[in-house]
Amino acid sequence: MTAPLHEPTAEAAPSAAEEAAAAAVGEKAVQGRSLGRIAWERLKRDKLALTGGVVVLALIALALLAPVITNLLGQDPDAYHEGLIDPLFGTPKGSLGGISGDHLLGVEPVNGRDIFARILYGAQVSLLVGFLSAMVAVVLGTVLGILAGFFGGWVDSLISRVMDGLLAFPQLLFTIALVSVMPNDMLGLTGSSVRVFVMILVIGFFGWPYIGRVVRGQTLSLREREYVEAARSLGAGRFYILFKELLPNLVAPIVVYTTMMIPTNILTEAALSFLGVGVKPPTASWGQMLSSAIDYYESDPMYMVVPGVAIFVTVLAFNLFGDGVRDALDPKGSR
Repeated sequence: MTAPLHEPTAEAAPSAAEEAAAAAVGEKAVQGRSLGRIAWERLKRDKLALTGGVVVLALIALALLAPVITNLLGQDPDAYHEGLIDPLFGTPKGSLGGISGDHLLGVEPVNGRDIFARILYGAQVSLLVGFLSAMVAVVLGTVLGILAGFFGGWVDSLISRVMDGLLAFPQLLFTIALVSVMPNDMLGLTGSSVRVFVMILVIGFFGWPYIGRVVRGQTLSLREREYVEAARSLGAGRFYILFKELLPNLVAPIVVYTTMMIPTNILTEAALSFLGVGVKPPTASWGQMLSSAIDYYESDPMYMVVPGVAIFVTVLAFNLFGDGVRDALDPKGSR
């Protein structure tokens, strides 16, 4: 037999560098991402939501630093500057409501108080009521909603009827009546602090049925899932299933609804202050400033524009951020 013309050659073994590169590519390909990371990556792609989030953070920073900022500018929100007011018409001297280097947003008619300083202190009231009343509503709504959805039966019927009753109750009228008869001193609080405390409790109490319904509906769906049945079969107790199995899966809808609830609470506080049952003068409030500006909207329109724009920007920023959070936490979303 004759030898083959070409001997079969052995295949070259991969080098150590090639093996390391292939391993790195494999690890990168199978690298997992947590739900939080996926949500953050989606949120980063939403420019409107990020803009809203930045504005919200800026508003919170301005509210917290209001005393520092006003001291640096040399302005007191309660100090009168009657020399800046036209004695004949009671309106600020100069154009655009008395805007100048000393008074960045002008001064109020009649008394000449600095509007910029009062806007900053008014942000404290609006954001405090908005956040704390949302916390009250979230705690009550989450606890009662998850109990109604998990236990069902008479527990579900009782809590659901309470939610229906509160949703049909005239919240605004009740708040006006309650705040109007509240004493000036209560639980160590005085003046406007009493009204802020009452508004937080009332707005939060009447707000929990909305989030309670959302949590109840989600719980009714989750309690039939396989991992809940597996926990039951392994002997897990009811409270273990509630707090270890169901509650972590309710975080996303709770966070989304909270971001939507805060601007609504801010608007409610502004409406109550506009009607005269919010914080007491001289405490600054955006709604109170709008109420005072009604008498001067023709002679000094800037006095109405500034607090109106502050409310509009705040509510818009929260809504844009809330929409972005909702889309980011939606597992079926493609954004």
